[in-house]
Amino acid sequence: MTIKTGVMAAAVLMLAGCSVPSQHAAMETCKADNQMQQTTLYFGLNRPAGAQITPGEWQQFVDQDVTPRFRDGLTVFDARGQWLGNDGKVAREPSKALMLIHGKDAQSEKNIEALRGIYKSRFAQESVMRVDQPVCVQF
Repeated sequence: MTIKTGVMAAAVLMLAGCSVPSQHAAMETCKADNQMQQTTLYFGLNRPAGAQITPGEWQQFVDQDVTPRFRDGLTVFDARGQWLGNDGKVAREPSKALMLIHGKDAQSEKNIEALRGIYKSRFAQESVMRVDQPVCVQF
């Protein structure tokens, strides 16, 4: 074995012992009372035809539909979506992201899916992207 091969083999063996802690392992160290779910929903603001969804329309959706379902709190932030369309062109769209911290329960699931359905129907949207992950929350 050459020196170069020996060094490579040693490096591979050392790296094999390295690992990134999994999210599951991190949740095991979280107290049961602090384990929650984070759901982020991404709402596009362009309509298929016509004017963009206005700030007033967005706020009305938050006030009338989101807040009653998630009274404990929520976070909204501006986002800019980008994806590759079926035509091979990059599409861009201003968006709103809604972050919810909630228990992993049937009522939260029902409320989240209701919001997605209401938004798609009211504003003629094809989809509302949803991203879920377990989180450890402390106040």
